[in-house]
Amino acid sequence: MQKRISTLAAALLASALLVACGKQEAPQAQNAAPAPAARIVVGLDDNFPPMGFRDEKNELVGFDIDLAREAAKRLGVEVEFKPIDWNAKEAELGGKRVDVLWNGLTITEKRKEQIAFTAPYLENHQIVVVAANSPVKAKADLAGKVVGVQEGSSAVEAIEKDAVAKSFKELKKFGDNVAALMDLTTGRLDAVVLDEIVGRYYVAKKPGDYLILDDNFGTEEYGVGVRKDDAELLAKLQQAMDEMKKDGAAARISTQWFGKDIVK
Repeated sequence: MQKRISTLAAALLASALLVACGKQEAPQAQNAAPAPAARIVVGLDDNFPPMGFRDEKNELVGFDIDLAREAAKRLGVEVEFKPIDWNAKEAELGGKRVDVLWNGLTITEKRKEQIAFTAPYLENHQIVVVAANSPVKAKADLAGKVVGVQEGSSAVEAIEKDAVAKSFKELKKFGDNVAALMDLTTGRLDAVVLDEIVGRYYVAKKPGDYLILDDNFGTEEYGVGVRKDDAELLAKLQQAMDEMKKDGAAARISTQWFGKDIVK
């Protein structure tokens, strides 16, 4: 009898210990580190004002930067801006080094083969900028001239589609539009073809240095690009942008950068 009682007592003690251990595990679970917040990485050219560029404090600012931040806030995710070689943007996106391309990205049929786009949010033209004292007054005057353009930009495709391009002395490609405009200022170029939104930003800063021709190399539209297999992110971004247009947030950001609402 004594042996049975001892055995029963031991079993009860073991049960009590198991319950006690179970109670001690709960606080450990509560103190576990929270899961990391979701994040999207935005690839951009950080020398493309006013869409995305570095200010005097070397901080990334711009119209598209503000739009992306507002969209990320609505999606409840963190956003990281990653400067990339814009000429290799498709590879950066496809290699999953960035999740989104959002920096004055023109929608073209060629790019649609590798990138899924949101609906257009801005309209753009490929304008021709010349020096204020230039004899070039129209596209036809570019015959025999040296024309600058940003490598990897939609301006290259727009120019190559135009018959006048065959008459150029040279189509010189640059890493960014800033370098091209510097060569225009020093006389090493006769003209620069670039996005209207970017071109007008620079011309407004130095109105005595540049002129914009009435002729242009076509109308384009900007969109946000994601991987073609990332339909969920594309849908969420589109919903956020639609909401931003509807409630006036996009118009507010546009007015801050352009003085008026130019969002489509």
